[in-house]
Amino acid sequence: MKIVAHSYVNSKGVFLNGDCVQTRVDLEVHFLNDLYRKLELNYPKFYKMDTLSKSALLADFVLTPYYTEKPELEDQLQLIFANDESSKQTDLKFIDSYELKENASPSLFVYTLPNIVTGELAIKHKWYGENTFFILPDFQTKFYVEQMEMSFARGNKYCLCGWMSNKTEENEECFLFLVSQSENKNVTNEIENILNTYRNE
Repeated sequence: MKIVAHSYVNSKGVFLNGDCVQTRVDLEVHFLNDLYRKLELNYPKFYKMDTLSKSALLADFVLTPYYTEKPELEDQLQLIFANDESSKQTDLKFIDSYELKENASPSLFVYTLPNIVTGELAIKHKWYGENTFFILPDFQTKFYVEQMEMSFARGNKYCLCGWMSNKTEENEECFLFLVSQSENKNVTNEIENILNTYRNE
């Protein structure tokens, strides 16, 4: 396996392969919306998304140059995502909409499943391969490596992996790494080092 590229989004900014692409500017605006505007993206659906999907879209955007000229991504890429809270933040907002406001919100209900994130990315890029979303207690590099090994054994050429968190607003994060099939390459330590570097651990 070989890591092609990786990206990270948190309240500090957007990072690509360890370099900061865009920092947060407007502290009065939720950082995901601020980063979206600063990156000058044009994806009208963005403002209707939950925070999981927003952070994934931003992290995915900076990876887009690495998708070009790879027609095999259409049906030979598997999405492998995970987090430790499912869609809890949106779930609580949805509960509030019908318990307190007595008006269950359809726009919130759409995002009460975490795998909507992978669906959003698949639709955006017209990817038709497998996609999965797991709930784990914490980031587990070994788990991702095992999932990628199984994916490549089934004939996939690439895996786009993601670890996400949305426990509270202003603390959301998304870490994506695009991995290609390659002989004799152990990426376990590399993935752990990348994640730890981003979090300054």
